[in-house]
Amino acid sequence: MTKKQMFWTKLKRILRTGFFNFWRDGTVTLASVLVMMVTLLVIGLISFSSAILDTTLAELKNKIDINVTFVTSAKEEDILNIKHTIESLSEVFLVTYVSREEALTAFKERHASDQPILSALNELGENPLGAVLNVRARDPAQYASVAEFLESGSALASGGVPIIDRVNYFQNKVAIDKLTQIISSADRLGFALTLFLAIISVLIAFNTIRLTIYLARDEISVMRLVGASTTYIRGPFVVVGIIYGVVAGLLTLLILLPLTYWLGSTTESFFVGFNIFSYYFRHFLEIASIIMVSGVSIGALSSALAIRKYLKV
Repeated sequence: MTKKQMFWTKLKRILRTGFFNFWRDGTVTLASVLVMMVTLLVIGLISFSSAILDTTLAELKNKIDINVTFVTSAKEEDILNIKHTIESLSEVFLVTYVSREEALTAFKERHASDQPILSALNELGENPLGAVLNVRARDPAQYASVAEFLESGSALASGGVPIIDRVNYFQNKVAIDKLTQIISSADRLGFALTLFLAIISVLIAFNTIRLTIYLARDEISVMRLVGASTTYIRGPFVVVGIIYGVVAGLLTLLILLPLTYWLGSTTESFFVGFNIFSYYFRHFLEIASIIMVSGVSIGALSSALAIRKYLKV
């Protein structure tokens, strides 16, 4: 028999023994699969939590901006030139122009129920509001440098005459700094929590698989004493661990289907339009890959590590 034939013969025996061991003790198999399912559910929920956190933080970032209000006598051409200059800054993500007429319309809509203000506005006989540039930075921490640029007179004057009335960053600086701190803290907390839950889940799965190997310790000792190779002894247990991961992964994906459907409307109303059921379907291949690869990796690695103790006779 050639080496290649011997290799395939041993591989078939290892696979056959692994599948036999999987079905041999139904109670241990069921317990191991259930624990692995819990582990993979935690990993799946971590993926959903990360997506929810990213969506929430993105929504918070979108709510942060600064307004540049111009004097009423400013020419639209000059304002648009300034808009172009601001857009060229690397820190700036988006600049929106609001004309005087649009600003007046929005003001009236906000105070539609406040008759004294509307009456006073009508008595003026003219539009008292200036045009506005709404500036959004790429990162909340960059608003300080954007505001400093706006406050410097380098590109904010027309014919040597300043046309900016005010920049509201300095009035809102405390709120922006606090929100920036919240976003930064949430990022760190989310990463730490994800890492902690992942480690706990892997340890639980590892200890469960180690228990199944402990129950077979006498069989392993006998095989070792009669001269079976380390690979031949370890192989079936690694195969069993992989089967645990595959079965648990498939069951986890099935459980996530009704679970995300049930939570879909709740998450959509609570987390700024994030529907966990829709997210699950849109990213099914990605989530399935994470869960299946995690299950197979945890099962195989846990089995390989757990059996090391019993390979020494």
